Amino acid sequence: MPAITRDSLLTLEAYAKARPAMRAKVIEEKKLRRIFLGDHVLLLFENELLIRYQIQEMLRIERTYEEEGIQAELEAYNPLVPDAGNLKATMQIEYPDEEQRRLRLQELKGVERRVWVRVAGFDPVFAIADEDLPRENEEKTASVHFLRFALSPTMALALKGGAGLAAGVDHPAYQASTPPLPEAVRSSLAADLG
Repeated sequence: MPAITRDSLLTLEAYAKARPAMRAKVIEEKKLRRIFLGDHVLLLFENELLIRYQIQEMLRIERTYEEEGIQAELEAYNPLVPDAGNLKATMQIEYPDEEQRRLRLQELKGVERRVWVRVAGFDPVFAIADEDLPRENEEKTASVHFLRFALSPTMALALKGGAGLAAGVDHPAYQASTPPLPEAVRSSLAADLG
């Protein structure tokens, strides 16, 4: 069953009233869920609140009120909501200089499959990338990818029980990792696992 349903969304009018409070909550939530891997890779771990906000924003911006358009947004975004055993993240590769970004995206081909999370005491779990559509071609990778980290039941239980969590990327052209994430971040991500 999808995490966000048509009936759980606010109407455009109701969302206009709730938007300032929801936006403030989302900004605070994102602070706990942004993980930098070196200087150029950002992981934003998604959750139900962040995806709900994204759907509501898309409906507001596009002034979508017809069922078909609403359903299309739900189908596009619901797969990004984490579920039992799966952490989900949006990965952004950030290089401010356009020419440098173009060159690096060529060198970083395949990087999306070399991003990992590691629950303390277990081997790293590498991302399953872009299940919705390919974002890499013969020449380069994209600057945005959607990642899923499929944790075993034992890993998920350990994480929910307080085990540390680290993240990293291991690609020939880019390596970076974090120490164990702060408790507030670990706890927020563990809550995604149900």
